Amino acid sequence: MKFHVTATNSAGQTKNTLSLGARFVRSLSTCFTVSTLSITLCGVAGADDSDFKIHSDTFLNGATLPTSMADQFAVNGVNTCTADGSAGGNTSPELSWENVPRDTRSFAVVMYDVTASFTHWGIYNISGSKHGLPAGAGVAGGNYGEQVPNDFGSTGYEGPCPPPGVVPYAHHYVITVYALDKELRLAVFANFPQNPDTLFNALAPAGAEGHVLARASIGGYFSATPAQ
Repeated sequence: MKFHVTATNSAGQTKNTLSLGARFVRSLSTCFTVSTLSITLCGVAGADDSDFKIHSDTFLNGATLPTSMADQFAVNGVNTCTADGSAGGNTSPELSWENVPRDTRSFAVVMYDVTASFTHWGIYNISGSKHGLPAGAGVAGGNYGEQVPNDFGSTGYEGPCPPPGVVPYAHHYVITVYALDKELRLAVFANFPQNPDTLFNALAPAGAEGHVLARASIGGYFSATPAQ
């Protein structure tokens, strides 16, 4: 079986394509974004991939995200991250997953703003015995897994804050859980802190080598622009 790693820029132009030999995996239809490059790992998804599901008690898939998930950035006492200026809870949502592949040893969860190409949360090495995360698991210093700094630069979860008045007003946020048959080891260098790219660059080869057993996603929308 062959797998292809294709890098494209924001204009959709292909930058590089590699053909990799790898052993069969149940899910390799996995997309990562690294800086301005979109790196797609393509393979044949098996039955476990379609059976693996993620749910949330915090929001419905495809619906508007609650302000409990929104960031808090006040200007003159008004939160610019919500359409009505109300306070954002900046709390990661409750998540649960089911039909976990048998050989799972760890999970990774990523929350990504598809509209802005912006990562709000990356947590990995969640125990393979877990079947979800409680609300607030993304707090810095939490013990549910190891977390990388998000694209705001803070470690852990930081919620939606789309720029008000900028089209498209509503951003699309996708949370993906990855089931792996191993724990990830992320590079650590003095003077060069980790960021979301560090996690993506660990997940990509893990997928190519057959360690990503399955993945499942759930998403919603959020706008900081008042209704017109």
